[in-house]
Amino acid sequence: QEDIEGSWTLLSWLASCVMVFGGALPYVPQYQEIQRSSNSDGFSTRVCLVLLIANILRIFFWIGKQFELTLLLQSVVMIITMFAMLHLCCMVQNTNRVSTKQHRLSGNQCDKTVILIVNLHLLRSLPSPDLDLRYFWKWSAFEDYLLFCFGFTVLCAVITLLLLDSVVFVETLGSLAVMFEAMLGLPQLLQNFHNRSTKGMSVKMVLLWTAGDVFKTTYFVMNESPTQFWICGSVQILIDVAILLQVLLYSQDTRVKLG
Repeated sequence: QEDIEGSWTLLSWLASCVMVFGGALPYVPQYQEIQRSSNSDGFSTRVCLVLLIANILRIFFWIGKQFELTLLLQSVVMIITMFAMLHLCCMVQNTNRVSTKQHRLSGNQCDKTVILIVNLHLLRSLPSPDLDLRYFWKWSAFEDYLLFCFGFTVLCAVITLLLLDSVVFVETLGSLAVMFEAMLGLPQLLQNFHNRSTKGMSVKMVLLWTAGDVFKTTYFVMNESPTQFWICGSVQILIDVAILLQVLLYSQDTRVKLG
């Protein structure tokens, strides 16, 4: 009996570790792909937006309604992961922008000193967020993303502090958190559709998304987590499958064109 209980405790502990760090795992191959190609166009940074909002809301939901500590830690790890992805995308985009500018200046036979000054100016410039909604979440400075998340967090903290005693508010907060998380793959799905291609997107990332979503949905059901969580997982699985179908569809289109 003790052996069985010990084995069950070990499995439960391992499952919790997978839940905490497993959500970040799919972004490792995408991170490596962006580093390798020095191009972030195939990855939708709005995936980061969705996950940052979802996990910030989930943390405040935990404050109002304590659920598994594992899910709280998962949110913290995911927020750190999304900041790492955004930092890499900003770095790659700024490097490419500097390289393009340098190439143009070199083509015009500009003085090397001028090129150096322009490069330093571009690297040091920290443009403020553009108020035009068309440029929302398309900033070139990582600090702008940090500023947005800080402002959003402060706003959530103030509202939560005022309405923490309201059961309706807390449940709504939880529903919003999982609703955003359920839309995780939607920005990538729409970007693939817009580009009519999945080039630059890591298929391994989507496969790991799918495996992770199946695992965590099962985890939610077995641990009797709030209903919002397993509904979220089910929606995510459907979107993951849709993206994998895009991979098959657009790869066939490419073969037809090449043929």
